[in-house]
Amino acid sequence: MLRRLYDWTMSLAARPAAEAWLALISFVESSIFFIPADILFIPMTLSRPERAWRYAFVATATSVLGGIAGWYLGYFAFEAVARPILEFYGKLNAFEAMRDSADASTILLLLITSGLAHLPPIKVVTILSGAMHVNIWLFIVAALVTRGARFYFLAWLLRRYGEPIRHFIEKRLGMIAGVAAAVVILLYILYKYLH
Repeated sequence: MLRRLYDWTMSLAARPAAEAWLALISFVESSIFFIPADILFIPMTLSRPERAWRYAFVATATSVLGGIAGWYLGYFAFEAVARPILEFYGKLNAFEAMRDSADASTILLLLITSGLAHLPPIKVVTILSGAMHVNIWLFIVAALVTRGARFYFLAWLLRRYGEPIRHFIEKRLGMIAGVAAAVVILLYILYKYLH
């Protein structure tokens, strides 16, 4: 089953509509969606490494635009829209704790860690930035730098080492899935233990 899912993702990544899907997922990830754009960006770049820089540009631009949408949700529509989204994902308590203990410089640091490594999830930080009235221009610059760094670094890695990475993934798909599941479970346990 894993092999079929992997093959399907790789074939989807090679389709003409993949770029539009990447733009959509990158946009909504930064404001309301849980799934990171990497799930499409990585196979797309592995499938068409000559387009790595183009994909990085699309993912960065739409991610920043989605972040701006998240900022506006937090700033103008927290109670009506953002709160239900955070409740749906089970992130409202974490959001409230961050909002109660954070200042503008902390938010900026969270935006950097979230933009680079999804810690905490980017949508939480973009909504928090709006709710805390972080300067929109500072927010945009930070989002552009961090999301750009993430996607362009991934593009460089996948262009340079893409074929060996692809062969490694294809040979050890079950092991990789098992390790990824173990890491997710461990992170969940640590999160529950620390909160």
